[in-house]
Amino acid sequence: MNKFYVYILRCADGSYYTDITNDPERRLTEHNEGLDLKAYTYTRRPVQLLWYDVFQTPMAAIEVEKQIKGWSRVKKEALINGRFDLLPGLSKTVKQVD
Repeated sequence: MNKFYVYILRCADGSYYTDITNDPERRLTEHNEGLDLKAYTYTRRPVQLLWYDVFQTPMAAIEVEKQIKGWSRVKKEALINGRFDLLPGLSKTVKQVD
C-alpha cells in the first residue's frame, strides 16, 4: 500500500515550502540537487526537511497540504515545533460585515 507524505522544508532564505511526496528522503535530495530550474526551491537551496506526516490516500494528503499552505508562518512554526495546543488560537478569524 502506498503512503503519501505532506512535508515542510525550510529554504536557505528562511521561507517555508510545503508539498506532497511518496518518498520524503528522495524528494529532499531532489530539491537540494536542483533538478527543476522552475521549482520554488531551486534558487533557495539548500533546503532542510523540518516536518512531515503520513497519509494513506492522496486525497487526504492533498487536503492537509492545501490547509497548511494557507496558514501563517507562525502557525506553520507551531506545527513544526509540535505545539499543537497553539494551532486553534492561531487560526484566522473571519469578521462578518453587516
